[in-house]
Amino acid sequence: MPVRVWPGAPYGQAASVIGLTTVLTMPSFHALAALVVTIAMFIGFARGKMPIEIISLLTIAVIAVGLYFFPLPGHQPTDGLQLAFSGFGHYALITICALMILGRGLVVTGALDPAARFLERVFRMNLQLGLLVSLVITFVLSMFVNNTPVLVLMLPIFAALASRGALPSSKTLIPLNAASLLGGVSTTIGTSTNILVVSIAADLGMREIGVFDFTPIVLLAALVALPYVWLVMPRLLGDNRTKDLKEARRFEARLRIREESELVGMDLEELIAKLPKDVRFHGTKEGKLKAQQRLLVTGTHDGLEDAMRILKGEAAPIWVLDRIRRTADETREDILVVEMTVTADSRLINRTLPGSGIADHYQVAVLGIHHPPRVLGQYEGEGPGGDHRITEGDVLLVMGLEDDLRKFSSSDSLLVLEGMREVPRRSKAVLAGAIMGGAVITAAIGLFPIAIASLAGAILMFVTGCVKFDRVGRALSAQVIVLVAASIALGRVIDDSGAADWLGQTLSLGLVHLAPAAVLAAVMIFVTFLTNFASNATAATVGTPIAFSIANQLGLPAEPLVLAVLFGCNLCYATPIAYQTNMLIMSEGNYQFGDYVRTGVPLVLIMVVTLSIALVVSYGI
Repeated sequence: MPVRVWPGAPYGQAASVIGLTTVLTMPSFHALAALVVTIAMFIGFARGKMPIEIISLLTIAVIAVGLYFFPLPGHQPTDGLQLAFSGFGHYALITICALMILGRGLVVTGALDPAARFLERVFRMNLQLGLLVSLVITFVLSMFVNNTPVLVLMLPIFAALASRGALPSSKTLIPLNAASLLGGVSTTIGTSTNILVVSIAADLGMREIGVFDFTPIVLLAALVALPYVWLVMPRLLGDNRTKDLKEARRFEARLRIREESELVGMDLEELIAKLPKDVRFHGTKEGKLKAQQRLLVTGTHDGLEDAMRILKGEAAPIWVLDRIRRTADETREDILVVEMTVTADSRLINRTLPGSGIADHYQVAVLGIHHPPRVLGQYEGEGPGGDHRITEGDVLLVMGLEDDLRKFSSSDSLLVLEGMREVPRRSKAVLAGAIMGGAVITAAIGLFPIAIASLAGAILMFVTGCVKFDRVGRALSAQVIVLVAASIALGRVIDDSGAADWLGQTLSLGLVHLAPAAVLAAVMIFVTFLTNFASNATAATVGTPIAFSIANQLGLPAEPLVLAVLFGCNLCYATPIAYQTNMLIMSEGNYQFGDYVRTGVPLVLIMVVTLSIALVVSYGI
């Protein structure tokens, strides 16, 4: 059988349709070296004794130095340097960074708070039910929209849910990513890799596969895999939440009911039912609420924020808050909320909050006070209605701009504690949501590539002020950036050295005596290996012609073998470098390489067995 060379094939081993009668030759020196580097990188990640970014940088360095002294045939030594460092300028890395910035814009503006509150209500009913609903929504959306923007939308929602007391992000993001990948493999439009496989197969003479031709097969496999993703995966993952050695601080605050609040005229008993669980009301429980009434409550920082949103009230004088917000708009600075403890030298000791003069001396607002436990104990039941004097060790919850907060803490001898957070710029929430929606929709309908759509969205986030330039560092992860760059360089070496094609030839020679289901499984596993250590594009480009050749030699229909390649290209669960969404969740979930291996390998095996059997039954082979 003649060899048909695929355009852009690497040297040494033709990326071609290879006959099974071909005699297997030894891999070239460069191909063998590429395989050794790949295995070494995997072992380094799996052992976990060195940081991922260090291993990634070492991989890039080995590739750069190795190709400089031993360049690929027909290449100059400097070409190896360009290949090794090309990942830092690759469109995939730029896309991931842009998507991180888009997600940051949704978080800092609070654009996804309504969606987070909806899912939070489901999670409060039952944690497992909440996770299942989220997985199903992600799966269905990924069938029709590229799974990358779908996960970008869900990522900040689940980060917010974790902060609200739902499941920790480390237990939800890998399952959520798996659901998006399962949905993405269900249709030809689910991922760009699917389109690539179908296009290559059509060029080789096979009929063009329709959008939903293989959807029933994947849905059957998903029904088998979903219980594992839903019930088992979270148990295999750790908890990345910070373990507090003591109970979260509870702050005393006085919430003022606004004139426009719907709570005006409501009985206090009804009000108590509306408050978050960790917020307690203190004071009389008779009568109806009045505008400008001040309600004494205690709760955690998050609880007080929820109470202010529900009550449409403020925890400080409105004129002070308006002054802070007006200054923030004029200077384009972020409003921060920080916890400060009162030291023995503070002038605030023995003063009450209204008598402290803080609002007059500084442009900050005290939202609440955390008193020692002996004082909080007085609030069991009715509690006193007066203001307490500030004592040493009390913690103030203070809102203001960064410079004003610094001036306040230094002038009044306050010690800044952990817990600083930005106040969401809710005035830009709709704008941030529109920018993200525009990027997702234009990428989903194919108007622009995901790289262009996400870059344009990130630029708009900067121009409109949804994300500040000096806050970009908080959106990006250095670990993810270096890992992406290393994986791109390694993928190119595997492809250009001919290592991928040599593996394909080796596979071809071993399938003659296998049953059809085993042949399909072997092809799928081979492509899965390529996609988890090289790239989806490499796996599709190398695997599709090989599958087509195997079908011709064994007398099998080509379509199920091509679908085995398509499925294998999407079984990228086992390593963080396999797909861009794997790396997108790595920082937020605080994942290690072993987390992907531990949860991903069983899912790969489940999908390979189920899909292979389903293909044999569906095509009658």
